[in-house]
Amino acid sequence: MFSALVNSFKIPDLKRRLLITGALLAIYRIGCYVPTPGINGQALAEFFARLARTPGGTLLGIINMFSGGAMERLTIFALGIMPYISASIILQLLTAVIPALEKLAKEGRSGYEKINQYTRYVTVVLSIIQSFFIALWLENPARFEGLRVVMHPGWGFRLLTLLTLTTGTIFIMWLGEQIQERGIGNGISLVITAGIISRIPAAISQLFVLISPFSPTRRQIQPFVLLIMAVLLVGVVLAVIFVTQGQRKIPVQYARRIVGRKIYGGQSTYIPLKVDTAGVIAIIFAQSIILFPATLASFIPNPTFQRLAQGLVRGHLIYTFIYAILIIFFCYFYTAIVFNPIDLAENMKKYGGFIPGIRPGTPTAEYLDFIMTRITLAGAIFIAFIAIFPDFIMAWLKVPYLVASFFGGTGILIVVGVMLDTLKQIESHLLMHHYDGFLKTGTIKGRR
Repeated sequence: MFSALVNSFKIPDLKRRLLITGALLAIYRIGCYVPTPGINGQALAEFFARLARTPGGTLLGIINMFSGGAMERLTIFALGIMPYISASIILQLLTAVIPALEKLAKEGRSGYEKINQYTRYVTVVLSIIQSFFIALWLENPARFEGLRVVMHPGWGFRLLTLLTLTTGTIFIMWLGEQIQERGIGNGISLVITAGIISRIPAAISQLFVLISPFSPTRRQIQPFVLLIMAVLLVGVVLAVIFVTQGQRKIPVQYARRIVGRKIYGGQSTYIPLKVDTAGVIAIIFAQSIILFPATLASFIPNPTFQRLAQGLVRGHLIYTFIYAILIIFFCYFYTAIVFNPIDLAENMKKYGGFIPGIRPGTPTAEYLDFIMTRITLAGAIFIAFIAIFPDFIMAWLKVPYLVASFFGGTGILIVVGVMLDTLKQIESHLLMHHYDGFLKTGTIKGRR
């Protein structure tokens, strides 16, 4: 691994891409500390500190995680990349129900660029809406338990906040696209990963306080418990890697076709059906729905609604059960959106492909749907387990959620998935370089 890392900086093009990626991510992290004008940062930090002590959390906590802590400081990148993620999911769902978008998706690169442009427009609209309501929310001292967050409320502050936060989101989106084109890895995913990884120092600091190696009387976690946590962390990472990389390979045989003097087809290949097709999308949907009552409860002072929201907080059995069911449902829902067995079967039939033992056409589509339904169940159950595992760690080992969140949930799935994808791209560059260098430095024995 270390030799591959050293070799990465010996290749000029790969070195340039890595340095550009690191520089753009550094710019993003610097922007996460540039405050929005007109905000009392100390009062806002106190509010989020109180929010972190609540057992359930709110949608603001999700936004804060994806923004790398920029939301709790309300910096120029406070919205993070969440509007772009929401816009991408909306466009992806609409592609399955609107024929015009579905036709664009099948046009290749030109269609992808048009859909990407529509995604940018929807991102701007969502950013404007979210930033405006955030400005209204900040102006109300009653929601902050008497803390005065906005120094000079009014339309001037609202318009300034709207412009600042929307521009910040657009700039983050541009950074992600520049990483995609000039750097290495998926730019948007790397931006999210950088925000999640930025929480590691704070988690380590909390863990160090709990261990208190120089003060046994203040120690809350014993060394044996720390060893158990380390083993669990390694086990969770390995399990996430196995499931996210897991595939069911469906063999496909292409019949030979003679066109003129040429023979086409005749080869064997396979269709890789992923065990975890939905991944983190299912958790995001489930979190948004189950935390919505708790978020509304902070705005609606209704006793009945408050009691209902208190039943759906982290740690309660009903919360865990509903959360797991929602994740399994959205795993199937998202898989049904992105995987169309009928189109796949028709394309195979058009080009002379068939699954051995299965007739082309409708029987092939039914077979693919049968296989996908069953492997999705295994992936959905695993995703649900990973999502609720931090709650189990909190209750069992008595650690704060910031520490427990690295043992599962959205963060671990994103970090592991993005790291694997980035390492694959770096490896492809290394293999390509070795292949080119082999052809330049000599000849194959027996050939000229």
